[in-house]
Amino acid sequence: MNYANLRDRYVQDAVTTASPATLLVMLYDRLVLDLMRGESALRSGQRDAANEQLNHAQDIISELANTLDVNAWDGAKQLMSVYTFLLTTLVEANTQADADKVAACRELVEPLQDAWQQAARTVAEAEPQRAVGELGVA
Repeated sequence: MNYANLRDRYVQDAVTTASPATLLVMLYDRLVLDLMRGESALRSGQRDAANEQLNHAQDIISELANTLDVNAWDGAKQLMSVYTFLLTTLVEANTQADADKVAACRELVEPLQDAWQQAARTVAEAEPQRAVGELGVA
Protein backbone atom coordinates (compact mmCIF):
# COMPACT_ATOMS: atom_id res chain seq x y z
CA MET A 1 0.00 0.00 0.00
CA ASN A 2 1.49 3.35 -0.99
CA TYR A 3 1.58 6.56 1.01
CA ALA A 4 -1.40 8.16 -0.76
CA ASN A 5 -3.59 5.13 -0.04
CA LEU A 6 -2.50 5.10 3.61
CA ARG A 7 -3.24 8.81 3.97
CA ASP A 8 -6.66 8.40 2.35
CA ARG A 9 -7.44 5.49 4.66
CA TYR A 10 -6.36 7.50 7.70
CA VAL A 11 -8.56 10.45 6.70
CA GLN A 12 -11.51 8.16 6.00
CA ASP A 13 -11.11 6.47 9.39
CA ALA A 14 -10.77 9.84 11.13
CA VAL A 15 -13.99 11.09 9.55
CA THR A 16 -15.86 7.86 10.22
CA THR A 17 -14.99 7.83 13.92
CA ALA A 18 -15.19 11.58 14.60
CA SER A 19 -17.82 13.08 16.85
CA PRO A 20 -20.34 15.49 15.29
CA ALA A 21 -18.49 18.44 16.86
CA THR A 22 -15.18 17.24 15.45
CA LEU A 23 -16.71 16.73 12.01
CA LEU A 24 -18.04 20.28 12.04
CA VAL A 25 -14.60 21.62 12.96
CA MET A 26 -13.01 19.50 10.23
CA LEU A 27 -15.41 20.97 7.67
CA TYR A 28 -14.69 24.53 8.76
CA ASP A 29 -10.94 23.89 8.76
CA ARG A 30 -11.08 22.55 5.22
CA LEU A 31 -13.38 25.39 4.15
CA VAL A 32 -10.86 28.00 5.32
CA LEU A 33 -8.06 26.08 3.59
CA ASP A 34 -10.03 25.94 0.33
CA LEU A 35 -10.73 29.67 0.53
CA MET A 36 -7.07 30.48 1.16
CA ARG A 37 -5.98 28.27 -1.72
CA GLY A 38 -8.68 29.63 -4.03
CA GLU A 39 -7.78 33.22 -3.24
CA SER A 40 -4.09 32.52 -3.78
CA ALA A 41 -4.76 30.75 -7.08
CA LEU A 42 -6.86 33.66 -8.33
CA ARG A 43 -4.20 36.18 -7.36
CA SER A 44 -1.59 34.17 -9.28
CA GLY A 45 -3.81 33.74 -12.34
CA GLN A 46 -4.40 30.00 -11.91
CA ARG A 47 -8.11 29.92 -12.80
CA ASP A 48 -8.40 26.11 -12.99
CA ALA A 49 -6.87 25.62 -9.55
CA ALA A 50 -9.03 28.41 -8.13
CA ASN A 51 -12.13 26.88 -9.67
CA GLU A 52 -11.38 23.53 -8.07
CA GLN A 53 -10.82 25.04 -4.62
CA LEU A 54 -13.83 27.34 -4.79
CA ASN A 55 -16.11 24.55 -5.99
CA HIS A 56 -14.96 22.40 -3.08
CA ALA A 57 -15.60 25.30 -0.70
CA GLN A 58 -19.11 25.63 -2.15
CA ASP A 59 -19.66 21.89 -1.62
CA ILE A 60 -18.68 22.25 2.03
CA ILE A 61 -20.98 25.24 2.55
CA SER A 62 -23.82 23.34 0.88
CA GLU A 63 -23.23 20.42 3.24
CA LEU A 64 -23.19 22.75 6.24
CA ALA A 65 -26.43 24.37 5.06
CA ASN A 66 -28.11 21.03 4.34
CA THR A 67 -27.33 19.70 7.81
CA LEU A 68 -28.24 22.88 9.68
CA ASP A 69 -31.44 22.53 11.69
CA VAL A 70 -32.78 26.08 11.59
CA ASN A 71 -35.13 25.30 14.48
CA ALA A 72 -32.42 23.96 16.78
CA TRP A 73 -31.30 27.30 18.24
CA ASP A 74 -31.98 31.01 17.97
CA GLY A 75 -29.03 31.85 15.71
CA ALA A 76 -29.53 29.04 13.21
CA LYS A 77 -31.61 31.09 10.77
CA GLN A 78 -28.97 33.81 10.73
CA LEU A 79 -26.28 31.20 10.14
CA MET A 80 -28.28 29.87 7.20
CA SER A 81 -28.33 33.42 5.82
CA VAL A 82 -24.55 33.52 6.13
CA TYR A 83 -24.26 30.22 4.24
CA THR A 84 -26.54 31.55 1.49
CA PHE A 85 -24.47 34.72 1.21
CA LEU A 86 -21.24 32.70 1.08
CA LEU A 87 -22.53 30.46 -1.69
CA THR A 88 -23.72 33.40 -3.79
CA THR A 89 -20.53 35.36 -3.27
CA LEU A 90 -18.26 32.41 -4.05
CA VAL A 91 -20.08 31.72 -7.30
CA GLU A 92 -19.61 35.37 -8.23
CA ALA A 93 -15.97 35.31 -7.16
CA ASN A 94 -15.34 32.21 -9.21
CA THR A 95 -17.05 33.44 -12.36
CA GLN A 96 -15.52 36.92 -12.09
CA ALA A 97 -12.07 35.72 -10.91
CA ASP A 98 -12.40 38.11 -7.96
CA ALA A 99 -9.88 37.21 -5.25
CA ASP A 100 -11.13 40.06 -3.05
CA LYS A 101 -14.57 38.44 -2.82
CA VAL A 102 -12.94 35.17 -1.78
CA ALA A 103 -10.92 37.05 0.85
CA ALA A 104 -14.12 38.65 2.16
CA CYS A 105 -15.71 35.21 2.46
CA ARG A 106 -12.66 33.87 4.29
CA GLU A 107 -12.77 36.83 6.68
CA LEU A 108 -16.41 35.99 7.40
CA VAL A 109 -15.74 32.27 7.89
CA GLU A 110 -12.64 32.47 10.10
CA PRO A 111 -14.47 33.80 13.19
CA LEU A 112 -17.08 31.06 12.73
CA GLN A 113 -14.26 28.52 12.49
CA ASP A 114 -12.80 29.84 15.75
CA ALA A 115 -16.19 29.74 17.47
CA TRP A 116 -16.88 26.14 16.41
CA GLN A 117 -13.36 25.08 17.46
CA GLN A 118 -13.95 26.58 20.90
CA ALA A 119 -17.39 24.97 21.16
CA ALA A 120 -15.92 21.58 20.21
CA ARG A 121 -13.19 21.95 22.85
CA THR A 122 -15.82 22.81 25.45
CA VAL A 123 -17.88 19.75 24.50
CA ALA A 124 -14.81 17.51 24.52
CA GLU A 125 -13.79 18.76 27.96
CA ALA A 126 -17.28 18.11 29.34
CA GLU A 127 -17.54 14.58 27.88
CA PRO A 128 -15.11 12.83 30.32
CA GLN A 129 -16.81 14.52 33.28
CA ARG A 130 -20.25 13.46 32.03
CA ALA A 131 -19.08 9.88 31.51
CA VAL A 132 -17.57 9.72 34.98
CA GLY A 133 -20.76 11.18 36.48
CA GLU A 134 -22.88 8.60 34.68
CA LEU A 135 -20.74 5.84 36.17
CA GLY A 136 -21.39 7.23 39.64
CA VAL A 137 -17.74 8.07 40.19
CA ALA A 138 -16.92 11.40 41.79
